[in-house]
Amino acid sequence: MDPKIEGLLKSLPPRNISAIFCEKKEQAGQKMLEIIPLEASVGISGSVSLDQIGIVKRLEERGNKVFNQYRSGLSREENLSLRKAGSQADYFLASANAISQKGELVFFSGWGNRTAGISYAANLIVVCGVNKITSDLEEALKRSREYATPLNVKRLGSWNTACAKGGICHSEICFAPEYKRMCCQVLVIESEAAPGRLKVILVGEDLGY
Repeated sequence: MDPKIEGLLKSLPPRNISAIFCEKKEQAGQKMLEIIPLEASVGISGSVSLDQIGIVKRLEERGNKVFNQYRSGLSREENLSLRKAGSQADYFLASANAISQKGELVFFSGWGNRTAGISYAANLIVVCGVNKITSDLEEALKRSREYATPLNVKRLGSWNTACAKGGICHSEICFAPEYKRMCCQVLVIESEAAPGRLKVILVGEDLGY
């Protein structure tokens, strides 16, 4: 195993974070299905990594109640209602924007349902590809702001941010009324208080941004 991966996996348990390693994304999806009970409700954060794993479709097909705010045809009110319900589900699924070698997890959010679910859901599963590992917290924050956020802005195409055109972060000017900022909330998880609540599935290949 890569020493970088091995070191990260060892750094998580002292932070009260369960560490699971899967070589491929298919294995990560199967592990998530094993962890989440069939009767559990599931909330989700917008995530390319989760999309690549295909976990939401698999959960819905097997009968889990998934608060999926990304279903087509939803009204604005329905979308917001699902976001709120999802943040209070039995399980919440997300991917970090970055994870430091020491085990610090960084999440950026525009609306807050993401950070709410990550912070307070009864059970949290965070899946991360090895491409999101950084040397330290400073680099994790830099990666999240200057790399992941501009790519997500481009992917979604509906955010009038300062990075929307050139893909370069200009956080010093990205404020209303000229811009609609995406990186409104920043959450850093340094440790977990509730034993067993937070599980990190580290995948041995690139996932997401």
